[in-house]
Amino acid sequence: MNKKWPIVKLREVLRYRKEFITIDDLAAYKRPRVQLHAKGIILRDEVVGALIKTKQQQVCRAGDLLVAEIDAKVGGFGIVPDSLDGAIVSSHYFLFVIDELKIDISFLDYFTRTPGFRDQIEAQGSTNYASIRPADVLGYEIPLPPLKEQMRIVAQIDELGTKIAGGLKIINEIDELIRQTLLSSFRDVTNNVKFLSMSTVAPLTRRPVKVNIGSEYHELGVRSFGKGTFHKPPLSGATVGSKKLYQISPGDLVFNNVFAWEGAVAVVKKEDIGRVGSHRFITCIPQDGVATSEFLRFYFLTDEGLEKLGEASPGGAGRNRTLGLEALGKIKVPIPSTEKQLWFDALQSKITTLKQIKSQTKIDMDALLPSILDKAFGGEL
Repeated sequence: MNKKWPIVKLREVLRYRKEFITIDDLAAYKRPRVQLHAKGIILRDEVVGALIKTKQQQVCRAGDLLVAEIDAKVGGFGIVPDSLDGAIVSSHYFLFVIDELKIDISFLDYFTRTPGFRDQIEAQGSTNYASIRPADVLGYEIPLPPLKEQMRIVAQIDELGTKIAGGLKIINEIDELIRQTLLSSFRDVTNNVKFLSMSTVAPLTRRPVKVNIGSEYHELGVRSFGKGTFHKPPLSGATVGSKKLYQISPGDLVFNNVFAWEGAVAVVKKEDIGRVGSHRFITCIPQDGVATSEFLRFYFLTDEGLEKLGEASPGGAGRNRTLGLEALGKIKVPIPSTEKQLWFDALQSKITTLKQIKSQTKIDMDALLPSILDKAFGGEL
């Protein structure tokens, strides 16, 4: 914090307010949701009073500081927006009126997103979910420059924040452009091509592993929604017991048979070498000169491919719908020439690199606002 600015207790700029009403069963009420990690307050729902069990509720006013009794330690606080003026909350939330003659509301809002504020809350207890009291909030400290200086700082943060938001919007638009480019290119290379069954194109392959009780086995997992493979904690041979394990090799097209219908399909990577999978992991090896794993993976993650996996995965026990081996073998997939598949795989590879750059850019941009706030409350903005 800027050492030139006076440090004051929040009780000098806030007033704890309690305003309870009795819920009318016939009236409609908005209820807010306080997002964690100081992400602000949004509408949770709007319900009729008859559905609200506790009939005594507090009323929020636009511009109040709303703090969650339990979740404050994980950033459960924020300024009530105009759209939630009159919304109701239970007694497990605290409301504070902000003295706008002493502190700018946005200045306080930005400060609550800094480590300087969060550290004061966390110091009140030993666990993340220990509750706080209104007196604790009023005892927290804040640097308080003159009101005019507060407004200048807020204006600069707002300007920089708008630029960051614009950059993030462009990144999101690039995501959609990438998706549309791949789909368009895929449609071009598969236009009017023949469809062949998976049993012909990429038959199921099992490589049984002989389990040794004294050995350790490293399992591979496959994430849903096309998010690739991951590494599970190692298992001892004794833990494996009678469970059957199969070797999985780089280049294999692998399905998690329980969640294949929601995109648990991946190509095994070089860094996955030596990994094993249970009988739930179906490995298919494309025939040389017929198909490539990456091309087939992409197809199964299209709407058409997911629909076929869904049809081949009967059952309805929650999310668990098992992909049948015979049914998978009967699925017909588009097979353009090897040259076109390799061209499309190269395009996928280039776009993967672009996505990695974009993801790192997004991480860097997400870190900009905290850095700006740190400079602002250090007197460097």
